[in-house]
Amino acid sequence: MNFQQLRIIREAVRCNYNLTEVGSALFTSQSGVSKHIKDLEDELGVELFVRKGKRLLDLTDPGRELLQIVERILLDANNIKNMVEQYSQRDEGQLTVVATHTQARYALPKVITDFKKTYPKVHLKLHQASPNEIVTMLLSGEADIGMATEALADVTKLDSFPFYTWHHAVIVPVGHPLEQVKPLTLQALAEYPIVTYHEGLTGRAKIDQAFLDAGVTPDISMSALDSDVIKTYVELGLGIGIIASMAFNPAKDSDLRLLQCEHLFGVNTTYIALRRGHYLRSFAYRFIELCSPKLDEAVIRAGISPSSAN
Repeated sequence: MNFQQLRIIREAVRCNYNLTEVGSALFTSQSGVSKHIKDLEDELGVELFVRKGKRLLDLTDPGRELLQIVERILLDANNIKNMVEQYSQRDEGQLTVVATHTQARYALPKVITDFKKTYPKVHLKLHQASPNEIVTMLLSGEADIGMATEALADVTKLDSFPFYTWHHAVIVPVGHPLEQVKPLTLQALAEYPIVTYHEGLTGRAKIDQAFLDAGVTPDISMSALDSDVIKTYVELGLGIGIIASMAFNPAKDSDLRLLQCEHLFGVNTTYIALRRGHYLRSFAYRFIELCSPKLDEAVIRAGISPSSAN
């Protein structure tokens, strides 16, 4: 048994049992992948995959149990590498952060600026992704830290910590009739086409639920991935916008007006998430602390230690 065989087991599941894709991901041939699988099955004395002819369709029961062990072994192997680098290259290395557009654009610039001043030799990789993609990258080990409002808090293999809370706000072109409506109501918003976020992004569920609870049907005429796109189309007169309030900049968005509506949609919480048991370098803990001083290394370690999952 060797690490390449273990990687192949994990990658086969990730690639939906397409051995050509497995070979490409692990820089080997399809025939090499097949041989590794056969050698491992011969060594263990059990079949790990359900087959139809030469095609792999699924894991067998022994294969599913083995996969759980493989995930732990490969995670610990990566932890060993990170631990050694922690002592040999204390202020050097790589930190991968994955966040939604809203977090990357509005919540992280100051954090990243301060972090790079302290750790200029750390290569910081910032990915923008959807909440579900963030979960996948954390669980696969592609990312060290994830940030999003949706999806993170309920994943059992992740430990999530509150980052900050925020509200939605309504944006309208200057001179729009809604500027005179006080207090703002859902009924008043529903009289106009609305441009807001895609389902599953940036608190969209809170928006939909508020209208549903009030028995009001909104005219969602357009949805977008990020706040900047929403603002652009509101400026073009295609409707009113509902965005995260921190995405509005009075100096830059001078053709728009921000209408406060905390009373309509409630509070949202953005989370910082880490894979449970994943070894973090000291500079990763510092990055999180720059996001929220309450989340120091002791708090994070208590939350992600394997023993906390038991």
